[in-house]
Amino acid sequence: LAAIGRSKPTMQSHYTKLLRATLTASLMLVAMAGAAVAGPLEDAVAASERHDYRTALRLFRLLAEQGNAIAQSALGYMHETGEGVPQDYIEAAKWYRLAGEQGDALAQTRLGFMYEMGKGGSQNFAEAAKWLRLAAEQGRVAAQDSLGGLYVSGRGVPKDYVVAYMWLSLSAAQGDQDSAIQRDLVAKLMTPAQIAEAQKLAREWKPKP
Repeated sequence: LAAIGRSKPTMQSHYTKLLRATLTASLMLVAMAGAAVAGPLEDAVAASERHDYRTALRLFRLLAEQGNAIAQSALGYMHETGEGVPQDYIEAAKWYRLAGEQGDALAQTRLGFMYEMGKGGSQNFAEAAKWLRLAAEQGRVAAQDSLGGLYVSGRGVPKDYVVAYMWLSLSAAQGDQDSAIQRDLVAKLMTPAQIAEAQKLAREWKPKP
């Protein structure tokens, strides 16, 4: 069971694909609010996609300082990976936290990973679980997978195979094959009654908005 509970350091090789996936809904909210943010945000994403990191950094920073969560999340990622800026985990965590406090699931997941791996400081599994849970409750597959792993190992949370099975099942249901493997390994440690309970929890679970 050595594979159970391992962390996932990355969620996708190209961050802008994830950023684009969350952009549409955010721009809709911006339009409803009548704010003039949609254009600069689209420009920032486009600049990042064509590897014009100087422009992307300038636009993301401008929006991030105005409180835009997507831009804050993007800045966090740029600093975490050293994409267009010197790698700086402390700066990355700062922007992830600001975005995560606004409910950005991507930032919450990345910040959870940073705490889990000890990036920019000491490992803190309790903080990792806190941020991963916030993202997992919104349906973020990588957060569900890693949170399940924490429950298997009892790092930052009480060891609980039922809860672990639930989160791994939810992640597996979104197509994460690794989660399915981990779930099946956990099942070998559980009674039939525990498995039935975990399956019921997974069926009844609904994402938070």
